[in-house]
Amino acid sequence: MVPEHPFAQYVRILGKGPNLSRALTAAETAAAVRMMMTGEVEPVQLGAFLCLLRVKTETPQEVAGFVRGIRAALSSPGIAVDLDWPTYAGKARQLPWYLLAALLLAEGGVRVFMHGVESHTPGRVYAREALQALGIPVASSWDDVAAHLGANRFAFLPLEKFAPRLQEILSLRSLLGVRSPVHTVARQVNPLDAPCQILSVTHPPYRPVHRDAALLLEQPRMVVFKGEGGEAERRPTKPVEIAYVRHGQGGEEHWPAVLPDAVQSAVPQSGDGAMEPARLGRIWRGDEVDAYATATITGTAAIALWLLGRAENAERAQTLATTLWNERNQKRIAA
Repeated sequence: MVPEHPFAQYVRILGKGPNLSRALTAAETAAAVRMMMTGEVEPVQLGAFLCLLRVKTETPQEVAGFVRGIRAALSSPGIAVDLDWPTYAGKARQLPWYLLAALLLAEGGVRVFMHGVESHTPGRVYAREALQALGIPVASSWDDVAAHLGANRFAFLPLEKFAPRLQEILSLRSLLGVRSPVHTVARQVNPLDAPCQILSVTHPPYRPVHRDAALLLEQPRMVVFKGEGGEAERRPTKPVEIAYVRHGQGGEEHWPAVLPDAVQSAVPQSGDGAMEPARLGRIWRGDEVDAYATATITGTAAIALWLLGRAENAERAQTLATTLWNERNQKRIAA
């Protein structure tokens, strides 16, 4: 008789049917993910495990366990950063204005570490392409990250450079036909253990899942909201519901729209040149003015400034972000 594979127990817990199945504990998930990360599972087991979790939807305990299992397989150096900013969705309708929000924060003294995938869905603009259009180097190692942070307080490192196995599992989407739980948890890994994280979700029910997972992981500060295109980018014409962790406590914030709804009709959509990455540079340099882009940049930066403790409420955070943007434009003009 062939002995049971050690990983089979985790598939069985999830797959015994509607009456006998249950969610994994955080410890069980961490143990299963450690086996996944070290290649101790068979391909059929990995596919079954990921799909069963996907159908069930992940609990906060499972997300926290996933993160712990992934972190156990990483060898991240002790590089100090203030803000962890994952980017895993890519943008299809709007350019990645969140990159300019991150760069604005970096100019304001915040050490921002960004990580994510380089591309996986055709027709989307990802961080690497956009950063190259801005003339900003992409790191290929932790040494590069340290150098880029030292020079500009901003660094982007592709997932495959620090967690190739995780990138490999993410790439299974083309075989499975659906996103796996790894798409949910990769953004919460926080490889440099930054005290602050800014996360996004595509589906609002995942907001409390990420918040409660952050509490389990004892993350000091975190915000998560439904971002434009699935990235941590505020939609300035819409109010935003923010789930957060601050000082060990979780909560919710309702922030009003930055711009009135009427502006939405004038927002450029993909297909008319609006998705040209070179536009990012023109907006950043002040060669082109776009009310929607500016509100997106400052509105996104405002959420991060509030998270970082630089402003005590939404109104003051927006004022501070707008001031930072206006001051950099004034300096550019003076120069």
